[in-house]
Amino acid sequence: MKIVVHIDEAEQWQAALSEALPQATVLTSEAPAEERQHADYLAIWKAPAHLLKEQTQLKGIINLGAGVDYLLKTPGLPSDVPIVKLRDAGMGELMADYTLYGVLHFYRSMDRYVDQQQSATWQPHEVVEKHQWPVGVLGLGAIGAFVASALQQAGFPVLGWSRSPKQISGVRCFHGDEGLTELLGQVQSLVTILPDTAATHHIVNAEKLSQLPKGASVINPGRGSLIDEKALLEALGSGEQPGHIRGALLDVFHEEPLPKNNPLWQHPRVIVTPHMAAPTPLYDAIDQVISYVHAFESGDKLSTVNPDAGY
Repeated sequence: MKIVVHIDEAEQWQAALSEALPQATVLTSEAPAEERQHADYLAIWKAPAHLLKEQTQLKGIINLGAGVDYLLKTPGLPSDVPIVKLRDAGMGELMADYTLYGVLHFYRSMDRYVDQQQSATWQPHEVVEKHQWPVGVLGLGAIGAFVASALQQAGFPVLGWSRSPKQISGVRCFHGDEGLTELLGQVQSLVTILPDTAATHHIVNAEKLSQLPKGASVINPGRGSLIDEKALLEALGSGEQPGHIRGALLDVFHEEPLPKNNPLWQHPRVIVTPHMAAPTPLYDAIDQVISYVHAFESGDKLSTVNPDAGY
């Protein structure tokens, strides 16, 4: 069995997989092309097209992340090879930490205190009960469901939305266009953890932002394509003239790294983080990759990516 790995710090993955799968030859994408060819599995994250095109006998592709949008757009992706992706693999807890920080930042008025500090203004703000601060979570896959449950356990009412009906204990679940409209009208913080697909592109646009209550906040650790950045900037208003949206915590963007001239960098009500909300924990991910390889080799049924749906 041959496995080719392509990801940052691929040598760590190579060593861990070699130890766990001693019967396998594990190579990184830096190995000579003649050695990489005829691999059984690719374990990859944002791999170059040539790495896909040179393979002729793949049994499976393991996407080393939860998002498959980059992979599905890569030229040379074989249409007849099953694709699996990391599902949570420890990322859920990291994403929940990031999201809870964002909710608390606005819930406890930290944005206002940062602003007041610039003018040495001593002015406490009222702390409302948590039950008065509903949080909306768009996307209820493995990670989104984990985040929704974590927010609910932290004491916030949570409203979740997905394309199809879902049930999560303690979370009010909505689906479809009407469900999205109903959710948006009720939440103080909106969290976006949807995949990047044609159906989710700019799902948070000017119309949807206007449906949020005035003073709501937006937290996006999901995909940059989910939010219309121009519409968000307009909804945030200017420094002197606040808009409909109070503030935003953004981890992902249409273009990454975020260009230095992008106005989001300088907006006083925006926090920019460099796509760090949920880095893949190596050993949790390794365990999942190993289980995928064993399942492929045993012919077990796997939940594979649907390229048409985009996830």
